[in-house]
Amino acid sequence: MAADLNLEWICSLPRSWTYGITRGGRVFFINEEAKSTTWLHPVTGEAVVTGHRRQSTDLPTGWEEAYTFEGARYYIKW
Repeated sequence: MAADLNLEWICSLPRSWTYGITRGGRVFFINEEAKSTTWLHPVTGEAVVTGHRRQSTDLPTGWEEAYTFEGARYYIKW
């Protein structure tokens, strides 16, 4: 089960850990000490859902729907 990204999750990262976000909006975790990455939060063992994933909708050509970290919907015209 995936969990939403929030400040508590970021603050609970162990000292040698940071996080990154792919172009597609997926969160991954970086262990600076071990020089490794994982999709799973190092403390909880869960994947994180950011809300940045684009949704397929019936939008006009050139438009895409996305979501902020807080869950607000927005639209992008390419």
